[in-house]
Amino acid sequence: MSSHARGLLLLVLVTAIWGSTFAVVKELGTQLPPPVLIAWRFLIAGVVLWPMLALTRSKEKSRPAPRSRPLWRDGLILGAWLIAGYGTQTVALQTTGANRAAFFTALSVVLVPVWLTFAQRRPLPLALWLALPLAVAGLALLSWEGGRLVVGDAWALACAVTYAGFIVTLERMAARHEALRFTFAQLVAVTLLAWAWAVWAAPAQLWPPAAAWGPLLYLGIAATALTTLLQTVGQRAVSAAEASLIYALEPVMATFFSFLLIGERVGLGGALGGLLVIAATLFSQRAGTEPHPETPTFQLESEEASSPSNAAGEPRVSVFENQRR
Repeated sequence: MSSHARGLLLLVLVTAIWGSTFAVVKELGTQLPPPVLIAWRFLIAGVVLWPMLALTRSKEKSRPAPRSRPLWRDGLILGAWLIAGYGTQTVALQTTGANRAAFFTALSVVLVPVWLTFAQRRPLPLALWLALPLAVAGLALLSWEGGRLVVGDAWALACAVTYAGFIVTLERMAARHEALRFTFAQLVAVTLLAWAWAVWAAPAQLWPPAAAWGPLLYLGIAATALTTLLQTVGQRAVSAAEASLIYALEPVMATFFSFLLIGERVGLGGALGGLLVIAATLFSQRAGTEPHPETPTFQLESEEASSPSNAAGEPRVSVFENQRR
C-alpha cells in the first residue's frame, strides 16, 4: 500500500473514531455528570500521552525555542476554550440526539471564517455567503425532523461557537511554543478545570461506576491518545483538500454510530439537512479555512507538517496539534 493510500485510510479511521464519541458520550452521560465525565476522560488521556511527551522531549530541546509568552498561561487560555467546548457538547447530549448534536457542532467549521472575517473587518467571501444559508437550512431540517427544539440544541450551538473560538485563538498562539509541550499544557489545563468543576458541581459522584470505565477508557485512549498518533502519521501524506473532504464526514460517522450503538435513526428530512450542513462546511473551506477535528487539542506537529506545503505544493491542514473536535 502506498503512503498516500495508508494516510487516507488512517484519517478515515480517525474520523470514524471521532464520530463514535457522540453516541458514547450520550450513553455515558446517563451514568456520570458532565464535569466528572470530562475530568476522567482528560486525566486518562494525559496519563497515556505523558510517555509520548517524555520520549520526544530531548528531540524538541534540540530545536531553537521561540520567544514566547509563558507556556502555561497560553495553555490555560486555550484550556478554558476547550472545556467550554467539551462542556457544552456533553451537556447538549443529555437532551438532544447524538446525530443531531454532531451536525449542530459541525457548524463550527463555518463559524471560524465568519469570526475571522469580522475580526479583520473584511467583507464576507462569496463562499461564506453560500455556506451560511446552507448551514441554517440544514440545521432547520435536522431540528424539524427531530421534533421541537430542546435545550440541548442550544447547548450544541454553543459548542459550535466555543470550538470556533478555540480554533481562532489557537491560530494566534500555535507558533509561540513547542507543539507537544503546548498540547500537553492545554490537556493539563482542561483536566484541572474539569476537576474543579466536578468537585464543585458533583462532589458525591466523582468516582465512576464500574460500567462507566469501559467507555471512559475508550474516550481517553482511543478518541484522544490514539487519534493523536494516527492523525500525525496520516496527514504526512494527505493534502489539505483531501483531509477536508474526509473530516467533513465526521457527522456522517456520528449518525452511523448513533444508529449502530444506541439505535438513533435519521429520516429523509434529517438526511437532507445533514447533507446541507456538510455542503456548508465544504463551501467554508473555500474561504481559506481548515477543517475542525472533534478533538482539537491532541494533534501533534509532524516534521513534514511544519512546512507550509507538501511535495505537490498544496497547503496542508494544520496538524500542529491543534485542534475535533
